[in-house]
Amino acid sequence: MPTIVIIGAQWGDEGKGKIVDYLTEKCDYVVRFQGGCNAGHTVVVDNEKYVLHLIPSGILHKDKKCIIGNGVVLDPLGLLKEIEILQNKGIEINDNLFIAKNCHIIMPYHIAIEEQSEKRKKIGTTKKGIGPCYTDKIARNGVRAVDLLYPETLRYKIKANLEILNFLLKNLYNAEELNEEKIFNDYIFYAEKMRKYIVDADILINKAIDDQRNVLFEGAQGTLLDIDHGTYPYVTSSNTIAGGACTGIGVSPKKIDKIIGIVKAYTTRVGEGPFPTEINDSLGEEIRKKGGEYGATTGRPRRCGWLDIVGLRHAVRINGFTGIAITKIDVLDGMDKLKVCIGYKYGSEILEDFPKEIEILQNCVPIYEELPGWKESTVGIKDYEKLPKNAKRYLQFIEDTLKVKIQIISTGQKRNEIIIKETPF
Repeated sequence: MPTIVIIGAQWGDEGKGKIVDYLTEKCDYVVRFQGGCNAGHTVVVDNEKYVLHLIPSGILHKDKKCIIGNGVVLDPLGLLKEIEILQNKGIEINDNLFIAKNCHIIMPYHIAIEEQSEKRKKIGTTKKGIGPCYTDKIARNGVRAVDLLYPETLRYKIKANLEILNFLLKNLYNAEELNEEKIFNDYIFYAEKMRKYIVDADILINKAIDDQRNVLFEGAQGTLLDIDHGTYPYVTSSNTIAGGACTGIGVSPKKIDKIIGIVKAYTTRVGEGPFPTEINDSLGEEIRKKGGEYGATTGRPRRCGWLDIVGLRHAVRINGFTGIAITKIDVLDGMDKLKVCIGYKYGSEILEDFPKEIEILQNCVPIYEELPGWKESTVGIKDYEKLPKNAKRYLQFIEDTLKVKIQIISTGQKRNEIIIKETPF
């Protein structure tokens, strides 16, 4: 029975939620292993739209076990609201959601600090407290899920952290200080609501793998937002690549069977940072509207551009994709021609590898290869052979240049609008 890791291959928003939702049908466990409520996965089931920020997309299937791993930073209020929304729509939660004891908790002071910091840095964060929570984790000042169950430990950590952070809020940012007692009382309330979900998640998932259960690891954001291997500093605060699945829940790399990269048929990016293939004219706006390219978490319009093979080769190399899934091919319907970036020009240099220097990435010029478009609709097609000839040519070009097989093609928002060329199971 396979263990499969799902990874975004670009700057996130590739449509991972739909692919996870589809594959979950054959899985027993779905694990979210990094990120926080700054990510959003949108899934459409029977014309009902679900936007999930923390809970794995597998929750929309009956009798699937969903785990929030220790690599995630968790906002308790956001989680409880998400649970309430799902329950109001008839989704069962109580017996199939688990939270790792060593998962770190977002506190109000994390959000307050990030709001003030973003005014100066302008990284383009969601101001959800994600970065400061990861900062506290690395600095060994963090509050973990298990700490919520021990009031004295929780009180001590809140007090110790506020001594420093209230000083910064008041003296550095000229902002309002936070009340220790209110935070403590709020989080004791959250603790009682969350208590039944908090478990030794690493033990649970390793036993499941040893028992030959099908396990899906659900990544958030995308490879180019990885804290180490993305477009630093315009990145998220966690490891979004395949290796994050092992550290983010506590499994050996030897237990991972397959790694599937999710690739949007074009490229988008939210927030600040370099974007070599960005389309800054009416065509970019047309793609945005047709593709519904607005952040699931923030509603921010996504920047749209042509497919970037240079960035994708980087993603293939550091993740080791065993296959890829192409999403939103239908958004490209009706175009006369398509461009694909196959290299960068920087001064007199031709670059085939994704540069780590942000100065180079900001100033390079994409080298394009043009491919013919197609006028026919691809929406809802389920048989690869029924795709337009030029759509198949476009997909074959991607497969040939990346040297990775395309296993799945999404042809629309709905769960069943999908082509399975080769099953991962």
